[in-house]
Amino acid sequence: MLDNIRVEDILFLDIETVPDQPAFDQVSPAMQELWEKKSVYFRKEEETAEEVYGRAGIYAEFGKIVCISVGAIAQRDGQRIFRLKSFAGDDEKKLLIEFKEMLEHFTSKPTRNICGHNAREFDFPFIARRMLIRGVGLPEVLDVAGKKPWEVKFLDTLDLWKFGDYKHYTSLNLLTTIFGIPSPKDDIDGSQVAQVFYEEKDIERIARYCEKDVLATAQLFLRLKGESLIEEDAIELAN
Repeated sequence: MLDNIRVEDILFLDIETVPDQPAFDQVSPAMQELWEKKSVYFRKEEETAEEVYGRAGIYAEFGKIVCISVGAIAQRDGQRIFRLKSFAGDDEKKLLIEFKEMLEHFTSKPTRNICGHNAREFDFPFIARRMLIRGVGLPEVLDVAGKKPWEVKFLDTLDLWKFGDYKHYTSLNLLTTIFGIPSPKDDIDGSQVAQVFYEEKDIERIARYCEKDVLATAQLFLRLKGESLIEEDAIELAN
């Protein structure tokens, strides 16, 4: 299947999310009660809902997106280049609208796909849910209700690595290591994003981290296709 997909027709993406509020005591009473009910399924018996609030960022109903980074492969003078761009900040609706405009432009051609690592289970549905919550209409590529499987333009490097073994999960960090791809986990990891956002207020650091994941996903996809990696000097940051 991969032989039929041009890498230039893929938008690689990754998102960073945080709990909706900096601390549990700033959550509305109604949402505190709902988090209490939600978290009972995974928190330990001795833990309180407040103590596990840091995990709220992985649920679209209790978290929000602070960064969406995207990357695309293009050809210039016979060389592949990789262009990166981030939509980041504390105004979630604004970054979602800007991302949507770019996404609709990129996917206006029927051959275009979007790709992430574990994105079918996390990134794609999280973005779609947050768009609906923020009153942002879904772009066609994310509006998958009623579509046939072959009409859905989702690619996922985790799915490609599973080879049908749907109980198997492999992290992006592990796959980049075994394929000899520079690791994206050389600064922070996902568990630290909320602290960097709320305490350090360093959105640029989060964006750089997110962009590294996008690049790593693209490099992994190239490895899965049996193609050479993008050279470091061929990586560009778009305005």
